Amino acid sequence: MRVKKTLTISALALTAVLTMAGCSSSGDDAAEAPEVEQTEFAAGSTMAALQDAGKITIGTKFDQPLFGLVDADGDPQGFDVEIGKLIAAKLGIAEDGITWTETVSANREPFIESGEVDIVIATYTINDARKEVISFAGPYYEAGQDLLVLAGNPEKIEGPDDLAGKAVCTVSGSTSEKNIAEYTTDIIAAGGYGDCLEPLRTGAVSAVTTDNVILAGLADQNAPEFEVVGNPFTQEPYGIGLAKDDTDFRNFINDTLEESYDDGAWADAWENTAGVVLDTPEPPAVDRY
Repeated sequence: MRVKKTLTISALALTAVLTMAGCSSSGDDAAEAPEVEQTEFAAGSTMAALQDAGKITIGTKFDQPLFGLVDADGDPQGFDVEIGKLIAAKLGIAEDGITWTETVSANREPFIESGEVDIVIATYTINDARKEVISFAGPYYEAGQDLLVLAGNPEKIEGPDDLAGKAVCTVSGSTSEKNIAEYTTDIIAAGGYGDCLEPLRTGAVSAVTTDNVILAGLADQNAPEFEVVGNPFTQEPYGIGLAKDDTDFRNFINDTLEESYDDGAWADAWENTAGVVLDTPEPPAVDRY
């Protein structure tokens, strides 16, 4: 993935763009709210239950620029949020029927299992271990784990092989934490990626690691302090988490994603959020396992 030349956009400007992306009446550049549809679903299905209730609870991140970041009003904005709105609209649920619940890496599966949320869209990597307890729709985007370092890369870190003997910060319970343990044992596990920035500033850690798109957002929001190494060393397919073995609901979400690829809604969602910094990629094929 190439980072656009607009990566130097200021944090203030980025916040303004993300805020506009979540408001359908902010002007010509704002993302339009998805059209709410009225579809007849099979009785007893999750889709029918949500449609009848007229509301859905979606877990997402609140601290990740471009994908899920709360604005000045406390409302999350970003690509994950826009994908959630598309799914809700297909269920006949308007934006005011969505409850956004902050969902960090460590509590995504527990929130789904307990029913605290109906779905999770939170830079959520699909993997076999997680499939043991929940199901995934998607993927709807594929990222790759990378490294964030101080601007100018004073320690000349070019990839994870350069981290031996160095401290690294990531988020507790994340795929990134598991992956980076193959390269260093000196890991600071934080509650959120924003909590890793001060240790990087002070030299307590040499790098922050997570998916490249998340790091790009953090670098942009805090320009010109940090830079992304730009050498992804994993593949991270982002999926939508839902209750284990709810096959009909998973198929419905996959159908919704594929329709959004075809009608341009997915591209619009990207370009009004992450697309202010990153080039528009090709959407990945969904995995109907």
